[in-house]
Amino acid sequence: MGTALYMFMLPAMALSSTLILVGVLAVSGIAKLRAPDDAAGWTELGIPAVLRQAWLIRLHPIAELVLAAALLLFGGWLGIVSAAIAVLLFAAYLVLVWRARRQTPDASCACFGERRRITGRTLLRNGWLTLLAVVSVATIGTLPLFGGVLALAAAFWPWILALAAVAVTFILVQESRPAESDRGEQVRAEEAMSAGTDELEDYLRARTPAVPVQLADGTTVTLRDLSRQAPILMLAVSETCGTCTPVIESIDAYRALLPEVSVRFLLQSAPEASRLTSIEEPQTLHDVHRYVGPSIADQWFTPTAVLLGADGMLAGGPVVGVTAIGDFVDDIYESLHGERPPAG
Repeated sequence: MGTALYMFMLPAMALSSTLILVGVLAVSGIAKLRAPDDAAGWTELGIPAVLRQAWLIRLHPIAELVLAAALLLFGGWLGIVSAAIAVLLFAAYLVLVWRARRQTPDASCACFGERRRITGRTLLRNGWLTLLAVVSVATIGTLPLFGGVLALAAAFWPWILALAAVAVTFILVQESRPAESDRGEQVRAEEAMSAGTDELEDYLRARTPAVPVQLADGTTVTLRDLSRQAPILMLAVSETCGTCTPVIESIDAYRALLPEVSVRFLLQSAPEASRLTSIEEPQTLHDVHRYVGPSIADQWFTPTAVLLGADGMLAGGPVVGVTAIGDFVDDIYESLHGERPPAG
């Protein structure tokens, strides 16, 4: 009796765990084909530069679909090899998102095509998928070498129907939930936070927060005291934020356009932990304890720009997003020079 139950449970576990992996890989691969990731996205996840090749990025979703097919069609030793590859893949995904979130709280990933913020739920999901892949490795060898999961479809059709019902229900529930952490909310925040700042003269001014920040050389100073030395255009960015890349690359152009203003990066990592750290003036600002964002706005995203006046008052912003920041810089130039900046 016990042996019969054991011999039944192994194929059932192999069927359920493997079918879930097949579904996830298929959905992920199709989504990535519809909304391809780019090198900036892989940079945000901390993938080594040697792997950030255009052909690898294009091949990634296809490889997921091929792996899904292998898990579906093979059992025996071929199934074990396929499941082992799935373990390595999902474990790598788990490590990448964990590390990205640990380095930057608002890091994002394009795990299923559309870029979304990495949350605790993302980590839990990837950990669960890794566990399912381990279960598949341990059980898929009981399935036929050729045919694998499909060979058991007739015998275990109630299981398949049950899994399909769970999957459909989950998808329908997910579609009805508000996507609080996706890019759509960031766009809405950008529109709301930049509304009313098109003209700096109409800006309702508040005091610059007297919160401590660390300079790249280790010196600690408050934002208010630092801004009294010269107006500061503070650019909150992260090297693991793909949407921050255009702002990071534009800082020299912003400094050339606004020589009267101290244009500085605001980073949430310690000086020794960021490749953007600069001890040359104007030094980078480091907000390791996350004091600055909540002192200025209820919601704080990257990239964000804020103008700090030399009189200890906020002079503009915060504005969020690459386009809004570019327009904001143009507005500052016009306010200082009485004309729009030269084209190009």
